[in-house]
Order: sequence, then C-alpha cells, then structure tokens
Amino acid sequence: MSVATALRRMPPPSALNSERAFACVLGDTDLLRALSLAGIRCAVAAAPGSPPRYSRLARVALDWADAWEQPALLLELLERFGAAQAEPPVLFYEEDRDLLLVSRHRERLRRHFRFVVPDAALVEDLVDKCRFQALAQRLDLPVPAARALDPRTDPVPLDLRFPVALKPLVRRGERWDPIAAGAKALRLDSPLTLVTLWPRLAVADVPVLLQELIPGPETRVESYHVYVDERGDLVGEFTGRKIRTWPPEYGDSTALVITDAPDVTVLGRELVGRLELRGVAKLDFKRAPDGRLYLLEVNPRFTLWHHLGARAGVNLPALVYADLVGLPRPRVPKARAGVRWCSPWRDAVAARAAGVSLLRWLPWALGCEAKRVVAWDDPMPLLGAVLWRSVSRVRRLGRGPRA
Repeated sequence: MSVATALRRMPPPSALNSERAFACVLGDTDLLRALSLAGIRCAVAAAPGSPPRYSRLARVALDWADAWEQPALLLELLERFGAAQAEPPVLFYEEDRDLLLVSRHRERLRRHFRFVVPDAALVEDLVDKCRFQALAQRLDLPVPAARALDPRTDPVPLDLRFPVALKPLVRRGERWDPIAAGAKALRLDSPLTLVTLWPRLAVADVPVLLQELIPGPETRVESYHVYVDERGDLVGEFTGRKIRTWPPEYGDSTALVITDAPDVTVLGRELVGRLELRGVAKLDFKRAPDGRLYLLEVNPRFTLWHHLGARAGVNLPALVYADLVGLPRPRVPKARAGVRWCSPWRDAVAARAAGVSLLRWLPWALGCEAKRVVAWDDPMPLLGAVLWRSVSRVRRLGRGPRA
C-alpha cells in the first residue's frame, strides 16, 4: 500500500477529536483491555485481520504497516492521525519493532504524540542481546554466561559446555520462527545439534546468543513489572510467574499468574535503579534450583501482562496515561496475588501436553480473571479474526489453480 492510499483512508478529523485524548495502541487486545478498564478511549494500529481491529474497545482502527519492513509508512500513518487530534494522543507500543520505531524517531513523533520511552541508547542495549550482554557486564547484572555469534561469519563454537540455550540476538518472527517452530529459544544438548543447525542460521541471517542453561521448567520463570516516571519515582509495580507456555519449552506464555514474591520485587527495583530506567519495563528472571534469580532479559515496553496487572489492581498503562495527560494518578494498591490470565485456545493445547485433562482445565480457564481475545462483552475480535482468516484462505485456494 502506498503512503497516499493509506492516508486517504484515514477517518476525517471531525470524527476523531471530539473527546479526551486518545490512547493510540500499537498492540493487541490485552493492551486495549487494560486501557478500557480505566475508561480510556483507544485507537488501534494493527495488522489486517488481527483481533484488535474488530474490538469495540477501539473507537478507530488505523491503517497499519510493519515497523520492520515499512517504518516510513507507519510513521506517516501515525503522524496523520496525531495531527488530526485536538489533544496529542498517548502512544502505547507492545512489540520490539514498535519500541524501536518510537525510540529511534522519538523527536519526530513528539510533535504529535505523548509517550514514555527509556533513553535511546538503553533501548538499543536492551533489545539487542549482544549489547545486553555487554551492558550486563558493565553494570554487574545477574545474567547467565553467554556468547554472541554470527553464523554467517563465525565458525561453529565447539568449546561450549552443553547443554546451552540458543536465542536470536533480535527476534524477527519471519526469520526465526521457521527454525524454532514458534519457540523463543532452542535447547541444544550436544555439539552435533549445533553443527547441524549452524548452516540454517547462516542462510536465515540470524545472529544468535548461546547462553548458559539454567535448569528447570518454564514455571520457574518469574517477572517484575514496573512503571518509573521521568523524575525517577517508582509509580507502580507487580510480580508474576508463568504457569504454562506453548511450545512447553521456551514457548510463548499461555497461562500466567500474579504473585507476591518479595525477592523478585527487591531485585527488580535494584536492577531498575542500576539501569537508570524511565518508563515501563518487564524484567524476566529464572529461578535456579538453589533459589537464585538469574536475569534473562529486560523488555522496556508494554506487554500482555498489563491486562493481568490491571485485573489485579495495578494498571500501569492507565498510570502512564494519567501522567502524560495531566490527570490525577489513580490510587495504586498492592497487586492481588493469584489473579490469572490465559490464552484459551493455546493454553488448552499446552495444558493437554502437560497432562491436564480437559475436564480439569475448562473450569480453571473459565475462572481466569483475564483472557486473551475472548470476552463475553467484546466477541468480535475472535469472530472477526476467524472470519478474516477463513476468507483469506478461500481466496488463496481460489488463486491457486489459476496460477
């Protein structure tokens, strides 16, 4: 789609600027839900056919462009929307590609938007795992030992102590997912598995991080979530833990729970201070068998966890919005431990793989306080996305014989 075509499809300014400032969401239904729980009206920029475009929580669905492939077009679309508003919208971003777009073009976007984002150098250090290892060494962060390599130019390292975890330095789904089948990392148990995989990594142009493996299942991954304002004051925080992922090892989260973990909170606060971080962040830790917490990564952006946090009483996106538009901050209680989130269709598969029967899983899932996409008061994200995919599949099949 050309810039001109996309911009012609924007709603007229009169339809967009009649109320309080929009929250402009580069994200999914979980982020929309967190903002809507605070009564904040939203506009969403999401891919065609994705659930957020059909949500009643989004007053406006903007045309979208991939921030990896078409950053200039996405910037144009955002600027056109922001310029049409009586009040500058508050920008929320949920993926690394959108975080990098906002960070790298912050001065340009600030002409029309309000947002929080960490220092530009810190963003680059946290997103790129090679730079993150160097940062961790400088600041003495408790990360597992690791080595960054480029399979296109570096030989296969055979001097490692196996098993190791292999991760992309920057996760780009179109390059990494065909190799890892949807997992965020791969466990390699021997040099032979690494030798076999190395040529595929080189062809896919995927620089990697080979990291010391911390024993234990994904249920030992715990996280600290925080919002720090521009003065450096800690505004809100909560902790959580993974229940299940799919795939079961190094997969995307399918079930989560809010926790009350004092040691995670203490270490999270300390590391945020060392990083001099401003804005929002999620710090992922893995608890070793001896109880020690190892820092796996820091994501300085909004996440699906914020829906769960809002249900537990700590709505970090709403706190950011209040600060940026000059509203009084909502009262921030301690997050209620035990509040749960799940992605129903994926967690059903993950639960079955974990040996949980459907009869046990179904009432558990129905009792989750937060769910991805599925909501009785907002059914269209699920229905619209399913219909769009079905129609797209029929169209592809129809084009096949003619081609």
